[in-house]
Amino acid sequence: MSLGRYRPWGQSPEKIRPEHRDRAAVVYVRQSSRQQVLEHSESTRLQYALAERAAALGWARSRIVVIDDDLGVSAATADARAGFARLVTEVTMGRVGIVLGIEMSRLARTGRDWHQLLELCSLSGVLLADPDGVYDPGFYNDRLLLGLKGTMSEAELYLIRQRMLSGKLAKAERGELAIPLPIGYLRRPSGEVVLDPDEQAQHVVRLIFDTFARLGTLNGVLRYLAGHQVQLPVRAHSGPGKGEIEWRRPNRETLQIMLHNPVYAGYYAYGRRQVEPRKKIPGRPSTGRVVKPSGEWLVLLPGRLPAYITPGQYEANVARMAANRQTASTPGAPRDGSALLSGLLRCGLCGEHRMSVRYHDGRGSAHGYVCAFYPVNYGTGGPCQHIAGPALDAYVTGQILAAVTPAALEVSMAAAGQAEAERASLDRLWRQRIERARYAADRARRQYQLAEPENRLVVRQLEKEWEAALAEAGRLEADYQRFTEQQPKTLTTAERAAIAALASDLPQVWHAPSTTQADRKELLRILIEKITVAVAGTSELVDVTITWAGGHQTTGQAVRPVARLDQLSYYPALLARVTELAEAGQNNPQIAGVLNAEGFRPPKRTSRFTGGQVRTLITQRGIRSPRKGRPAVLTSLAPGQWSVPGLAAELGMPTATIYHWIYRGWITAHHAPGTRNWIIAADGKQMRQLRERRARPPSFYTRARWAPPEQEPDGKQGTQP
Repeated sequence: MSLGRYRPWGQSPEKIRPEHRDRAAVVYVRQSSRQQVLEHSESTRLQYALAERAAALGWARSRIVVIDDDLGVSAATADARAGFARLVTEVTMGRVGIVLGIEMSRLARTGRDWHQLLELCSLSGVLLADPDGVYDPGFYNDRLLLGLKGTMSEAELYLIRQRMLSGKLAKAERGELAIPLPIGYLRRPSGEVVLDPDEQAQHVVRLIFDTFARLGTLNGVLRYLAGHQVQLPVRAHSGPGKGEIEWRRPNRETLQIMLHNPVYAGYYAYGRRQVEPRKKIPGRPSTGRVVKPSGEWLVLLPGRLPAYITPGQYEANVARMAANRQTASTPGAPRDGSALLSGLLRCGLCGEHRMSVRYHDGRGSAHGYVCAFYPVNYGTGGPCQHIAGPALDAYVTGQILAAVTPAALEVSMAAAGQAEAERASLDRLWRQRIERARYAADRARRQYQLAEPENRLVVRQLEKEWEAALAEAGRLEADYQRFTEQQPKTLTTAERAAIAALASDLPQVWHAPSTTQADRKELLRILIEKITVAVAGTSELVDVTITWAGGHQTTGQAVRPVARLDQLSYYPALLARVTELAEAGQNNPQIAGVLNAEGFRPPKRTSRFTGGQVRTLITQRGIRSPRKGRPAVLTSLAPGQWSVPGLAAELGMPTATIYHWIYRGWITAHHAPGTRNWIIAADGKQMRQLRERRARPPSFYTRARWAPPEQEPDGKQGTQP
């Protein structure tokens, strides 16, 4: 029995059948970038060789199709390549008879794509061919061999990539790998990194770090640069002006990158941004990069590069920017709200959790501090404590002013020196601008003079450029003149005297309208690390512990407003003192004066007792009994005379209304001799009028003013209120 029909196909030409030649032959060439197409022509030569191979296998020239991989796409995004996607589409639709490549296992860069292609070729009856032979994925032996080749190729790509990354990391660990340089640096042809040789570029970089150290916020630095028209020096990386400085307007993102970059502190850092596979977006090779904390950087070598700032300044800047973020663990950047202690307060009742600010109106002027840790995090219970903001702010302000007053002279000298240093820095920057503008004008002049006068097409353009450069230089000189007139390089005698006077009266500076809340908060955060407060029960006393910068602590008690008198810690003593003064015969205003002199204070609204507050306290507590000898109804009155209680009983109305009528002049009355009791004169006719007045509705006397006056029964006009 012959075994020919069962022998393996191997390299047998019987694999290629007529139905295969009736369809197209695809030549697949992988090009990963345009640079490979321009500089590496081997793939192009192999493309022609594969086309000749297809023709030798029996395909007509017209049926040979070349498919290139998508140009400009990274090798890591094989699933997004347009060329491979087109190949899959052609195979699926049954328009391909054979696919030829340099190496079959390199048709796809991942095992998933490779096995998907094998499955589609098996279902569509498509052959695969490379220099080693022709394969039919429908045959098990060929499919096994192709799968093994794909696995080995994928592992090979992984190993090659790992070796390249290891070599790159080893070079970085020696500090020899070239890294992108930020603004203010330049790499020489030898590879050495140096400070930018442009003096103005160096000065601008130092100005940015000095301004951040003084202002403390990124927005403050941005506003300062924009206000003084300071531009950033950026070296062009491409184009006709590659390597030249371009002056661009500052922006927040660039400043943030500069302040976070360790290169400015002399560090050589590699691996600050690493790829997170879960964040990669298909088709976008540059996605998935995340900034790692400094402890996770791959390489960090100190002292390898020239520095603009010290490592300590760099760490302080990074810590300051982290503290400026508004999070649960950081105080956030100072703002203009009225809450002076926002971000610094800790609750002393529940474990020093951070207290939040609550504003009571839409303008942000009335505020309080509250600890809502348990309601917010556990949804149970109420706030631990609530403290009115102005009272606590005033106490801490007093502590701050008392702490910095002894250093007033040093503060004035430091302020004067800082002001002069800032002005000198800006003056130097202006002079550098003018020097650069004069150089540009002189260069334009030389270009104009070197041109042939007859060539008017060129000379006219050079003349315009020269005039524009001269105009720019003149504008800068005029602006510099105005700047020096407004802000001289050195402080005048009057300015120094004003600084010294303000330093000797720090409360005036603190409460001055020109001092913003952000300025006050900035000073607090420089001097104070945190403030722990705890209300003593429900009283007005607040225990305050101030932790100053450096760890020193001071304790004291602040006074907050409370809702009721009985919440005051000295309420029993206050009640006893009021009782004593009332029994001594003193009236309400006199009692209020004694209480204020002895240091007693009301619970809220005002800082001093008034006669009305004392009267309310006496009435509510029943401290003073009604005066003896003051009868409720006068006796031995003549006919037609009434006391206030008697007339009220006769008319069936409150005594307060009788007093009101007396004060309005509707009733004739006079005081009894030697007393304050009223004697009312009302005969029968007047009593009838009073009863009629009593019977009128309450709104009768609240009519509009233009209403006609009432008519009394006897024809006389009554008095309208």
